[in-house]
Amino acid sequence: MSTRRATISDVAREAGVSPSTASVVFSGKTPTSEATRARVLAAAQTLGYTGPDPRAASLRRGRSGIVGVVFDQHLGTAFLDPVTTHMMDGLADGVSRLGAALLLLRDDGETVSEPSLHTAPIDAAVLIGCSPRMRDSLEIVRSRGIPVVVVEGDAGDGIPRVLLDNTDAQSAAARHLADLGHHDVVLVTLPIDMSRRRGWIAADDVVRVDVTADRLAGARRVFPDAPALAAATSSIDEGAIAGRTIFADADRRPTAIIAQSDLLAAGVIRAAEEAGLRVPEDVSVTGFDGVVVDGLAPHVLTTLVQPATAKGRAAGDAVAAMLEDAVPSGLELECAFREGTTTAPPRTT
Repeated sequence: MSTRRATISDVAREAGVSPSTASVVFSGKTPTSEATRARVLAAAQTLGYTGPDPRAASLRRGRSGIVGVVFDQHLGTAFLDPVTTHMMDGLADGVSRLGAALLLLRDDGETVSEPSLHTAPIDAAVLIGCSPRMRDSLEIVRSRGIPVVVVEGDAGDGIPRVLLDNTDAQSAAARHLADLGHHDVVLVTLPIDMSRRRGWIAADDVVRVDVTADRLAGARRVFPDAPALAAATSSIDEGAIAGRTIFADADRRPTAIIAQSDLLAAGVIRAAEEAGLRVPEDVSVTGFDGVVVDGLAPHVLTTLVQPATAKGRAAGDAVAAMLEDAVPSGLELECAFREGTTTAPPRTT
C-alpha cells in the first residue's frame, strides 16, 4: 500500500477543479462558491488530506521559524498563573538558538479561530499538558509531520515529554503534615477533566488531567481517605470558593488543606480567615509551585518549589534538537520542599 501523502494537486484532481482553486479553498484568502468549497473539502476527506504540509514550504523558503505552543484553556486564564509566565520564558530561551518565534494556540474543543493547531504554519508544537482533547488533535499534528513535545502530560510512545515529579513532590508535603500530627486533611485539586467543573471528587470519578491525577496520588499515599474538592482552574478566587465550601460547616472543619497550586492555597487561606480561622494555628495550608503570590503576606506559604523556567527551557531544547535532526531527551525535573509559616501541629481541643 502506498504511504505517499496526498497533495493539493491530488485533491484538485479528485474535485475536478484547478490546483489554484483547491488551494484558495484551504487558504480562505479568496471567496469561492459553496458548491466548489464543498467538492474540494469532500475530496480532501476522501484522500485524507489535512491541509498544507509545512515541510513543503520549507523546501521553497526554509522553515517558518514558528513554534506553536498549545493550551487547553483560555489564554487569559492561563497567563494569570505565574507558573505559565516562567515556563514560557524558559521555552523562549530554549528555542532561541533556532531564531524561532512562539505562536500561542488554544485547543479547547470550543473556540473556533485561525490559525489553529491543524492549520498554523509551524515547525514544531509544544503541548502544555496533554488533555483528552489535545490527544484527539495530536494525530492531526503528527500526520502533518510536525515534531511534538509535551510538557507534563502523556501523549503516547514516541513523543518526548518534559515531566515533573508531581507524585513524589506532593507526597513530601503530605508527609510534612503527617509528621506534624495531622490526620483530618482535605485536598483541593486542579481541574480533573475538560469540563472544569467544581465539586467533590467521587470515588468513581475519572481524573483525566495528568498533573491533577499525579498530585492527587501523591497526597493519598499519605492520606488515602482524604476527601478531595476540584477547582475550575488555578486561581486565588477558585481557592477561596473551595475554602468556603470546606469551612462552611463549623463542626466538621479539617485541620489541614493540601492545595495543588499556590494560587489555590492563597484562596483557601483567604476563605479560612473569612471564617474566623487562624493560619496555621487553626488550619494548616500547603501549596504547590513556589511562586510569588500577591496579597499572601504576612504568610510565607509552605509549598513545593517547581523549576518552571527550567521546565520550559527543557521543552525548547527538545524542540531544537528535533529540528536539528538530533535525538531529544525528555527530562524529569524535581521540586524542592519549602517549609513556610502556614503549617503547624493541629490545634488541641
